[in-house]
Amino acid sequence: MVFTSHCLIFISSLILSISYCIGQGSPQAKALILSVTKDSSTLQYITQIGQRTPLVPIKLTIHLGGQTLWVDCENGYVSSTYRPALCGSTQCTIAKVNTCGNCSSTPSPRIGCNNNACYNTPENPFIKTFYSGGEINEDVLSIQSTDVSNPGNFVKIPNFIFTCVPTFLTEGLASGVKGTVGLGKNHIALPSQLAEILNSPRKFAVCLSSSTQSSGVIFFGDGPYMMLPNIDISKNLIFTPLITNRFGTGSVPFLNESSSEYFIGVKSIRLNGKPVSINKKLLAIDKRGNGGTKISTGSPYSILETSIYNAVTKAFIDELSNATRVTAVAPFEFCFSSKNIGSTRVGPAVPAIDLVLQTTRVYWRIFGANSMVEVNKNVICLGFVNGGLNPTTSIVIGGYQIEDNLLQFDLARSTLGFSSSLLFSQTTCANFNFTSKA
Repeated sequence: MVFTSHCLIFISSLILSISYCIGQGSPQAKALILSVTKDSSTLQYITQIGQRTPLVPIKLTIHLGGQTLWVDCENGYVSSTYRPALCGSTQCTIAKVNTCGNCSSTPSPRIGCNNNACYNTPENPFIKTFYSGGEINEDVLSIQSTDVSNPGNFVKIPNFIFTCVPTFLTEGLASGVKGTVGLGKNHIALPSQLAEILNSPRKFAVCLSSSTQSSGVIFFGDGPYMMLPNIDISKNLIFTPLITNRFGTGSVPFLNESSSEYFIGVKSIRLNGKPVSINKKLLAIDKRGNGGTKISTGSPYSILETSIYNAVTKAFIDELSNATRVTAVAPFEFCFSSKNIGSTRVGPAVPAIDLVLQTTRVYWRIFGANSMVEVNKNVICLGFVNGGLNPTTSIVIGGYQIEDNLLQFDLARSTLGFSSSLLFSQTTCANFNFTSKA
């Protein structure tokens, strides 16, 4: 399959064609949405999109800081609208890649392996593996629209830029998953491409359900974001700057480019309102790109550098001195009998953990629902993991800690809006109305 330069579509016409498609498919669409479920085995967050011609449903894992939507093209990829991005094309420029080459496989060319194509470096964060030969391509993508209260029609997006990878990169993904959805800062990640479609600021919001039985939701576009019973969960957001890691260690450590991951400026930690004594140098990003705090769905639980972990867990145990310690349950070190720990609207009655941000009055409060993991009906464990000495990132806020919280990422303004637990508002991330049409 050979394509010459006249087959390529420049970005202006690409945006117009996409806008026409969404206008025809859903004239009242205010945003686009993904339904997201939590896999009980891997604890990964899974969504499904339609891709290709004819459309095929594809299961993908959410990678919050991922630079691209990547798919296994080696195993069963068939589409009449697939096109490789040729060297020097608009697609390669948008992707900001200058790696260009020929495919050495036999037979060649084929889907995911073409001559004179450009390449990027997709990542599987669950096995901490990068692949330097990811081929940039485009194809049809289908995603659901919404009026922010109800689901709408599915809309087809022609010429969506994505990355082809070989099957081996899907190792460690949940059963049946064929790739990942990158939601990072890159211009070919899903939020930026969909912002062009909506002709809106580069803004999206993540609301992950804590249940493996009920779906959470990701919104692409501005609020309001309505949950049953008629609650706008975007009303009470607290805002903090997103921090740029200019050294690339958050995503592709061997490339000289800024990370596509989302870092925030944690300045200190409080437990039950009391400051925890930690080495604050670890909270800054150093000249090599190490340190700092990032938010990641690549880890099921938050990970703390050893000295931070030791300080936080000691303070936690001191404040929870009346609770009965029980045998640890991996991967957790600190577990308790739940029999003498009370219950509140926001989970077990345990000390709140505050991640203090730009001022002492701006903080992300982690209540019991997001700090304690129920491993059985009698045992709950502190849901933080020891990250060891000298990790790349000092604090990684994992999936469990962001469940039933609304996180709004405004890429145009480089800010994060966060709600803390939605349980206070008597709703959850599983309360978007997926069952009726607008």
